[in-house]
Amino acid sequence: MDSIDRQGRTMDLLISDRREARVTARGQAPAVNRPVPAHRRRALRAADALLLLAGLGLVVTVALAVRSESLGSLTAPGGWATAAGRLTGLVGTYLMLVVLVLVARVPWLERAVGLDRVIAWHRALGPWPIVLVAAHAALLTVGYAAAGDSGVLHQAWVFVTQYPNVLAATVALGLLVLAGLTSWRHVRRRLAYETWWAVHLYTYLAMALAFAHQLTAGAAFVAEPAARLWWSAMWALGVGAVVVFRFGLPLYRSVRHGLRVVAVRPEGPGLVSVVVRGRDLDRLGVRGGQFFQWRFLRRGLWWQAHPYSLSALPRRDHLRVTVKALGDHSAGLAHLPIGTRVAIEGPYGILTDEVRTTDRVLLVGGGVGITPLLALLEDLPDGTDTSVVLRAHTTDDLAHQGEVVAHVERLGGRLHTLVGPRQQAPVDTDTLRRLVPDVAARDVYVCGPQSLIDAVRTAARELGVPDRRVHVESFTF
Repeated sequence: MDSIDRQGRTMDLLISDRREARVTARGQAPAVNRPVPAHRRRALRAADALLLLAGLGLVVTVALAVRSESLGSLTAPGGWATAAGRLTGLVGTYLMLVVLVLVARVPWLERAVGLDRVIAWHRALGPWPIVLVAAHAALLTVGYAAAGDSGVLHQAWVFVTQYPNVLAATVALGLLVLAGLTSWRHVRRRLAYETWWAVHLYTYLAMALAFAHQLTAGAAFVAEPAARLWWSAMWALGVGAVVVFRFGLPLYRSVRHGLRVVAVRPEGPGLVSVVVRGRDLDRLGVRGGQFFQWRFLRRGLWWQAHPYSLSALPRRDHLRVTVKALGDHSAGLAHLPIGTRVAIEGPYGILTDEVRTTDRVLLVGGGVGITPLLALLEDLPDGTDTSVVLRAHTTDDLAHQGEVVAHVERLGGRLHTLVGPRQQAPVDTDTLRRLVPDVAARDVYVCGPQSLIDAVRTAARELGVPDRRVHVESFTF
């Protein structure tokens, strides 16, 4: 069934007359609630335990700082500034450790809340270690200057030239400030991804220097073996999480499955599918809608990883991604030689059937954001009441149309395509109300440009969809 109006083109494909009759008969009846899968419940409990551990760690850190002070030290010249400097130093470096763990790709945390939300927490928390460590340096300088009856600049020079590991700590602070500046939104937009990535590698060096400085000069650890042991154990766990989950597990999986590029197929203007062959890929435990960080081991590409969603469920011996040329890396994939080795990190993402809470879904995709929804469609069980809305500038931008139709047909659902400029074929409240009258009773999945995600979130809220039933994954890491 095709219809054309003055505000863009809408193509509606009703796959099953039987499904239409059933939906019409029940109207706006409440959706059937779906229980949370057991392994997702386990992931949620594990994530809660990690967050509880982080909170307890902060309490112990503050207690260490308070315990190292006395009434005499506080009332001495510069005592309060020195005490505040020690407290901000300990809390700042502890938060630095938490920020490190947030990007360690801990599986239980990622599976519970999604990698995009973990990265959002990382970004929100990231500036605070820098601010607190800078305050630590400034307050200690002021406190020691007051205690020694000397100038602040003189005391700063004495710290750097005469105190052990302070020069290294100063370098660490400089590296943290540099990482913070390059992450500032206005600066980040002007930097190449490669530059930003290289700068952030130095934060690992900054953390190592800060840790060494604290153990050798921190008042809370001098002559306190128990405190030193606890602090070392916390850092060992944090660094261990990075080594195991960020580097070790991806390396093991990449070697274990022996991934190589076997096909590169054009799918439309600037759109290509890359097919990768390997061993026992069905054992990766991937769900439809998830993504990997991909590293193609060719000159100019090997040293950076980018997130690309699977556009089909894994088969025993191959994976497929469909990528839009939006930058140097994604554009370069169109010219990958057959046989290129591939390293993967993942799978990541919670834009999957596991987070579904009802028996009805609405999938909204735009541009290349259609591809993870295609894999999700493939993963939905029979009997799931499915509506799909796809938005594209032209029909050529609708990736894998035949496969989408086939999966919607299997589910007996309805497919709507909105084609044209965004202003003429919008995905807004009126559009969703017209195309999916019972949207308030559905789980809503959305993937695409940020403008589409924001528009669908707003429309879903206005149409009565609870926020917990709107499932989004962003790839702007």
